[in-house]
Amino acid sequence: MYFIKPTDPNPITPAKAVLLGMLCLTWLGTGLVGHDPWKPDEAYSFGLIYSILQSGDWLVPAIAGEPFMDKPPLYYWTAALFARLFSPLLPLHDGARLASGFFSTLTLLFIGLASRKLYGENRGWAAVIILIGCIGMLVHSHEMITDLALLTGYAMMLYGFTLSQERHVRAGLLIGTGVGIGFMSKGFISPVLFTLTAALLPALFGKWRVKNYFLSLGVAVLSALPWLTVWPLLLYLRSPQLFADWAWTHNIGNWLEYAKHGPSNESFYYLKNLPWLAWPALPLAVWVVWQSRKRLAQRDDLQLPLVSFAVMLVTLSFVPNIREVFAMPMLLPITLLAAASLSALKRGAANALDWFGLMTFALLAIMLWWGWGGLLLNNNAKITQLLKEFQPGFEPSVQTAPFVIAIAATVLWLVVVWRVGRSMRRSVVNWAAGITLIWLLAMTLWLPWLDSGKSYRSMVVSMKKKLPEQYQCIKRTQLDDNQRAMLHYFGNIVTKTDPKNRCDLYLIQGSQLPKALFDKKRWEKIWEGRRKDDQNEHFRLYRRVDK
Repeated sequence: MYFIKPTDPNPITPAKAVLLGMLCLTWLGTGLVGHDPWKPDEAYSFGLIYSILQSGDWLVPAIAGEPFMDKPPLYYWTAALFARLFSPLLPLHDGARLASGFFSTLTLLFIGLASRKLYGENRGWAAVIILIGCIGMLVHSHEMITDLALLTGYAMMLYGFTLSQERHVRAGLLIGTGVGIGFMSKGFISPVLFTLTAALLPALFGKWRVKNYFLSLGVAVLSALPWLTVWPLLLYLRSPQLFADWAWTHNIGNWLEYAKHGPSNESFYYLKNLPWLAWPALPLAVWVVWQSRKRLAQRDDLQLPLVSFAVMLVTLSFVPNIREVFAMPMLLPITLLAAASLSALKRGAANALDWFGLMTFALLAIMLWWGWGGLLLNNNAKITQLLKEFQPGFEPSVQTAPFVIAIAATVLWLVVVWRVGRSMRRSVVNWAAGITLIWLLAMTLWLPWLDSGKSYRSMVVSMKKKLPEQYQCIKRTQLDDNQRAMLHYFGNIVTKTDPKNRCDLYLIQGSQLPKALFDKKRWEKIWEGRRKDDQNEHFRLYRRVDK
């Protein structure tokens, strides 16, 4: 890169590096173990992982024996390996969730390296701390979701682009591998983002029109080819129908069908939601871009994150599926821009962000402790009654280890915010420390309460007890992928569509009954239930009586 990087007046000392490392490890590790797969995304994701472990079929993703061709299986492979590796120590679902920690760690590593290359020796930590402080990263980075592998691939791509004008072989290997990881995690979106970013950089800015950059792209394409071809080819050889289902029905054809109808109101979803998903990185990024708006042609350290963010915003806003979790890749270039702003951030703005974070997280921590204490003591506060109604049947108790960890974390947070010296970095460090504290309190004090309502375990166990000792099969109606996956995992219950109506059991989800069940002489209800905090899902199990 050609931009002269500013020197940091407050270099990172070994003691500060240790504290920052502990903060990152705490953020990464909290919430990865200790709870069941939660709806919506974790349940079906673990269903795919569990099917790999049960069937030994690593080629075709499946839920309870039925192919599920929405995405390529890289994340599911990795999670299955982690689950098997840690199976002597952890339940399968906890072991599988460690894959999320693995990919999140790689994402932090590569975004830190990219920031260090763009902005100087002491700016790698800044990008990492800013990224873990983003609200949109907190929950999803600890879930079993394929988006985390895509995020790692894109962070690797960004780092490769920062090297592309100097070390074309290394840059190309990183970019191509990043494209491949993204493709094997989420499909065609990764090559599309790479192609657009790679084309627009030299088209818009002259400093990217150099020989090494184009050599890097050539190496990247060659590096990506194995990732882009091996699994699709093996899938096609196994089953052309499954290949077509994945490539056309769930991807290309879906996009073309969406394009026929044009954009909708959902296309503005990310513009409306990024201000809080990317907080506090977004205002810092906007500030540095505004400050350098007349010098963007010379600021090649800003060109890469700006172009990549614009490509992602436009591309992801005009795809068939738009959800909060899909905004995660956009946090990476925003984080890089925010890291660039620290040397130019006004002290008043930094102090305002600092005090806002301190007051916000102090208030949230007090509420979490107070609400947990109210549940434990069973006081008559209105909030306690609402919490009990939200999770009926939950019995709070003091668990020694989580309680001690929560106490220690609260005290350490107070020490950190008291001892961190005044500098431009204080605001982002304190924000990251505060959001980590809130997450840790939620995953220690409140984890049993959350798990009680988000897990399918109790519902499946209750249903399992009512199953006859012998039955031919279970027909299903209106069961989604999450429900089928958890029935398989917790109860070894496999349901079928049964078009010929040969099954002797019938499991129904929803309020409407099929016409066949209106004849009470044919079917007898033997069980009824639901998840504790879900008023929408209602399960009923019937047994055929007209044999």
